[in-house]
Amino acid sequence: MIRGESTLRMRHIGPLGVGTLPVRPLASRTVTGTRLPALRERSRLEWRITDGGDPTRLLEDFLAHAGLPVRDLTAPPRTPGPDEPAGATVYLSAAAAAHAIGAPTGPASPVPAVPDLVAVVHEPATDPHPDRPTAAGGPTGGWWLGPWRESWTPAQHAAAVEQARTAIARGDIYQVNVVGHASADYTGDPLPALARLATLPGARYGGVLQGAGWAIGCASPETLVEVTAGRATTRPIKGTRPATATGRAELLASPKERAEHVMIVDLERNDLARVAKTGTVRVDELYGIRRWCDLWQAESVVSADLADGCGLAELLRAVCPGGSVTGAPKHAALAEIAAHEPVGRGASMGALGWIGPDGIDLGLTIRTAAVDADRVHVWAGGGITWGSDPDAEVAEAAAKAAPVRAALAGPAGARRPA
Repeated sequence: MIRGESTLRMRHIGPLGVGTLPVRPLASRTVTGTRLPALRERSRLEWRITDGGDPTRLLEDFLAHAGLPVRDLTAPPRTPGPDEPAGATVYLSAAAAAHAIGAPTGPASPVPAVPDLVAVVHEPATDPHPDRPTAAGGPTGGWWLGPWRESWTPAQHAAAVEQARTAIARGDIYQVNVVGHASADYTGDPLPALARLATLPGARYGGVLQGAGWAIGCASPETLVEVTAGRATTRPIKGTRPATATGRAELLASPKERAEHVMIVDLERNDLARVAKTGTVRVDELYGIRRWCDLWQAESVVSADLADGCGLAELLRAVCPGGSVTGAPKHAALAEIAAHEPVGRGASMGALGWIGPDGIDLGLTIRTAAVDADRVHVWAGGGITWGSDPDAEVAEAAAKAAPVRAALAGPAGARRPA
């Protein structure tokens, strides 16, 4: 079990691989096969909604004070000097993002040990070989994960889908993302299990972030926002089918999936337009098919040139919480989510990634797990439109959660340590 800070000492492999993985972190700025320099923690910010204030402003102020160029994201990228930070790993919960824009934050998190905002500023480490957990089994190989307990039954999940369809019929919303939660007891060291999760195929944002009494493991394929040379890019994912030839054909041909997807692309265009130079928002790719584990998913690419002087806080308030995990209109969708989901989204559906001197790369924390001292927590859901079938939506959420749960469970036949 996670006991305290000494057990959770930061062990740096790369920007997002905080304490975990010999895998490529944030591949957009890493050449595959290149060994990243070892990093160590210089300073850390942890914040919870109960602390008050605007988390996006607190984050920008903290990173600027640490020496990162977050006041003006249109400034030319630069190479950090010898005494400057290498960058920062950043996590922002969905509830914190909703709080920042004055929207409902939803029910309480089922894993309150995890802060709502974490920023870890890194500097180069003198030790070229920092410790790292292994990718299979804890220190003694003892890992046991108990049965999953759902926060709602399939029937309750299906009822929430029907409630969403009713809201759409009233004209309150066009689409809303409905998310469920499950948790399981565990015994042993959870960090190797989270490391296994982070190596799932298609995990663009694969890594583990940890603190005293908590840890987050992420295998997300989805870009919330990336900024390079003053241009912001988001890659919303909407639409899922099994990774078979039939599944791919169905996803390409489905009017329901395409309509759901295009609604979110429109929402993302509008979000970026709030912080963009006039006339620079464009859809670079629409409805491309990507693979994550055993699923096909539809992804689009939307980008824009940021307006002069746009800072980190302004950007985050424009794009968070992510449109693909909220709905449209965003504030109305967040009100529906707060009314009908049984527990809070915790570490899921937020942002996790890297902010450095050369830009920003934040993933959306789908396909994500969180651990406290006693339990492992996972979330999964999907977008609901008028054309949604409740039973199909329940099945889709289960399909998304299955690879996450399997990675956490580890090798078949793992036994509870004596």
